[in-house]
Amino acid sequence: MPNITQHLRHSDGVWPLTLVLAYILTTYIGGWLLMGQTGFILPAIGVLACAHGMVIAAYLVHDCAHNAIFKKTEHNTRLGKLLNWITGGSYGTYEDLRYKHMRHHVDNADPISFDYRAWLKAHPRTEKLVFALEWCYIPAVDILMHAVLMMAPFTRIGTSSLKKRLLGVLLTRVALLVALAMWSVKAVALYALAYMLMLMVLRFFDAYQHNYEIVVNLNDPNAELPHKGDKAYEQDNTYSNLISRRWPVLNLLVLNFCYHNAHHAKPTMPWYKLPALHNELFGSPYNRTVGLKGQIKSYHRNRIDGIYAETYGQVEVPEALSDGKAVPVYGLSFLTAF
Repeated sequence: MPNITQHLRHSDGVWPLTLVLAYILTTYIGGWLLMGQTGFILPAIGVLACAHGMVIAAYLVHDCAHNAIFKKTEHNTRLGKLLNWITGGSYGTYEDLRYKHMRHHVDNADPISFDYRAWLKAHPRTEKLVFALEWCYIPAVDILMHAVLMMAPFTRIGTSSLKKRLLGVLLTRVALLVALAMWSVKAVALYALAYMLMLMVLRFFDAYQHNYEIVVNLNDPNAELPHKGDKAYEQDNTYSNLISRRWPVLNLLVLNFCYHNAHHAKPTMPWYKLPALHNELFGSPYNRTVGLKGQIKSYHRNRIDGIYAETYGQVEVPEALSDGKAVPVYGLSFLTAF
């Protein structure tokens, strides 16, 4: 334990890190084992367990990207890369993932290099399919973004020098899925469902956390942005979308990622310290905290409008959510590095 503690950014982080890693491995591996069982109940539990293990892994990757776990970047990078294999984001590099997310924090904007909106408008048949799937609550936009991630080095938005790496990742993951299919085709099919559930959770909690502008300038580090480095703008256009104010323990279901104002105030603060930081900085009646009910209502009503939404709207998110008029924005996951 002492050897681990000296490498951690926070000395009290041993048990939180141990427990969250144990949870990820238990739910992910256990989920696979349950998905391969006969009947309905155990496989259904397996789908939920596997999906939630991947959700927690994704949010821990986010902490690694901020160097919130270990003191040294290299240690955070090693853990982040390993977890990224669990999340299915390993087709892109961890370094690109981290670069994009740091631009989000520094620029106070959402920089992208692939505008799926323009692409869909240029491909009307795919556009119709995406609209139909999104109406059925299937996260087609995010599935599209992950598909692009899987072939980015072979396109203009990717880095051609990463072709060999991508092919290696593809072959490895395909070989693993084939091996698992030889054990249980049912488990592999249910894994696809679990993965879709993970994408839905990540997208839902991204949808109302900011009122930032989306800009196609990810590959231009010198781009001029009006709110770059503006801390007041950052907090005024950031929202903490808690699962529950009354029972804060429920926010652990998304590894406290929903305490988003606290995260933006101190990005290197690890997940288990965010609730206390939130209360310290803002207090319980903080008016930029939005409730789950309004998020669900707005997401349901405006899930189709979200496909082509480019900003989170020019009105205050809390008011828009209470009226059920807040439009979600898609395609901004930190797992897709472009």
